[in-house]
Amino acid sequence: MKKILAFAGSNSSTSINQQLLDNVLGRIRSHEIKEINLTDYPLPIFSEDIEKNEGFPINATIIKNLILENDALIISVNEHNGGPSAFFKNIIDWLSRINKNFLEDKKILLMSTSPGKRGAQSSLEYTRNIFGRFGGEVVESFSFPSFKDNFDDGKVINEVLDMGIEDVLTTFAHQIEN
Repeated sequence: MKKILAFAGSNSSTSINQQLLDNVLGRIRSHEIKEINLTDYPLPIFSEDIEKNEGFPINATIIKNLILENDALIISVNEHNGGPSAFFKNIIDWLSRINKNFLEDKKILLMSTSPGKRGAQSSLEYTRNIFGRFGGEVVESFSFPSFKDNFDDGKVINEVLDMGIEDVLTTFAHQIEN
């Protein structure tokens, strides 16, 4: 049994990425999952001056330690204007300053959704690319399009998308076991 840390990269109380994450986590039975809400770990906007004068914020260190304590990550990233939200990018900025390889040896399932047909693909691609720079390995990813048309009351209502998620989870589970 592997330990998995899961979170959405959104700070919205009505996050559709959080809803998608909750659906996916409800399907995983054979691993220990710790789900966190990143808004429980507020951070100042990254600044070299803050780092120099005050050091690393304790919440950044807590998030880093949570990542270290787990074998794998499941992350759902949101998109603002074609990229990850400033909220999520700020967390990555702080973590990478504490340790450039803060994702070292972590296998990652990365997903995204949006109300649009592209399902936050730009944010997904950006995040997939930068995670490799920090030592992480995105072993599976998927973009969930048109959230409001394909998801209702905590469930995926599009049968094809639902089967696709099951396939991704099967592959991810296999990858983290090796």
